[in-house]
Amino acid sequence: MTAVPAPRQPSQPPPDFTGGNPSPDITPVFALKELVSRLHREQNKIQDLLSSLGFALRSFKNLNQFLELTPLIASRVTDADGGALVLYKPNGQMRLERLHCQDSSCQDIRVAIETATRQLASNSSTAPYGKIAPQFNNRTAALDYHVNATLGASVQLFGTAILTKNVERGRLYVFSRDPEYTWTETRQKLVRLVADQTAVAIENDELTVELRKKERLDRELEIGAEIQLQLLPRQCPKIAGVELAALCKTANRVGGDYYDFIPANYDQVRKKMARAESNRWSLAIGDVMGKGVPAGLIMTMLRGMLRAEVLNAHSPARILQHLNHVMYADLENSNRFVTLFYSEYDATTRTLSYSNAAHNPPLLWQAATGTLKRLDTLGMLIGLDMDSKYHEAQVQLQPGDTIIYYTDGFTDAANQNGERFDEENLARHFQWACRQCNGPQAILEYLFNQVKQFIGVDRSNDDDMTLIVMQVQPEAAQE
Repeated sequence: MTAVPAPRQPSQPPPDFTGGNPSPDITPVFALKELVSRLHREQNKIQDLLSSLGFALRSFKNLNQFLELTPLIASRVTDADGGALVLYKPNGQMRLERLHCQDSSCQDIRVAIETATRQLASNSSTAPYGKIAPQFNNRTAALDYHVNATLGASVQLFGTAILTKNVERGRLYVFSRDPEYTWTETRQKLVRLVADQTAVAIENDELTVELRKKERLDRELEIGAEIQLQLLPRQCPKIAGVELAALCKTANRVGGDYYDFIPANYDQVRKKMARAESNRWSLAIGDVMGKGVPAGLIMTMLRGMLRAEVLNAHSPARILQHLNHVMYADLENSNRFVTLFYSEYDATTRTLSYSNAAHNPPLLWQAATGTLKRLDTLGMLIGLDMDSKYHEAQVQLQPGDTIIYYTDGFTDAANQNGERFDEENLARHFQWACRQCNGPQAILEYLFNQVKQFIGVDRSNDDDMTLIVMQVQPEAAQE
């Protein structure tokens, strides 16, 4: 009998590439590829989220819209359950500004943060940062402690500061309920990055608010400058036998310098009555200590009061005394004072009567002798002393005589070395101009140009500069 050979046992089956059990050698490769792919997708997601936050920072005009995104993006880039944004107010109070959860179960987070902020507020004193328990260095440490203590170990919480100009403006919290969730260094960096973007948004919003305030203030200053320009004489009056030129250059948009020409029959001129021409004119120049809007307001008040006093036909000394009495209380409260030189010119007799309240004395160039004379009288600043006494004097002008009224912006003008233009320089240039220049306007332009060259053509003066040039015409020209 022939023996039938036993069937041969099958060997190991070939690998099944169509869905059977994968080869042990191939499995790690697939797993590694899947891990790399997942990490790549995760990285792209983070980049997209941060890019969206950057776009919002550039595009959103409303800070509240951006703050809505802050806890949401922070939780998404870290795969956490949610985030919360706490902001510190200027008075030291803290407020939960925004809260985001992946699901709706975050009431405990809200309660924990609001309880902590209330507790810190109730313990606060009048100091901006409140009264903090001794074991805490600052309010942030106290806030973190209270929130963590309320939530317990079941919530993995991470918080980071929102800093603008090295000042902590708030706190960004991100949390997870996953017990295996860990706050890796990468996740912490991502939260800090979102917090930094939030700080930039807050600072940009504050800068925008400040810019709007500045624009509004600039507009108000423009209006103030327009009003002040309208209050100053638009042109010099025509006075028989006299030529005039005047100019006021303010250091700021609104200045404290003042000059005026007021006819003795001012009330008639304003009403445009017949035969309203006047042979008597008041010429005044003054300076309010200080610059800007406060000085401009006082200047406006001074102008109105002086014009009212001129209508009463008092002497120059009496007018200054009345102004001092009326303005004393207001100037004392403002800690500002006024210098004022007031004069009255009679075109019929060519007589100039004047009184000075501590202003820079005008300079008179006498054509017949070619000499200078200072027009000055005793008198204190307006607003300094209620009982100040003022004196007056007169001078007879002759054809060709020239007077300059000026403010201390001329004599105090300083060059880059700190040297002042001073009265001696002004007097020297004024004498030269009286001999060489043709008329008051040419003298005025020459003197302004000399000061500009002295301080530097590329520099501006720190104080208001006002100049009036009054010249008595030669008799031939008057005829």
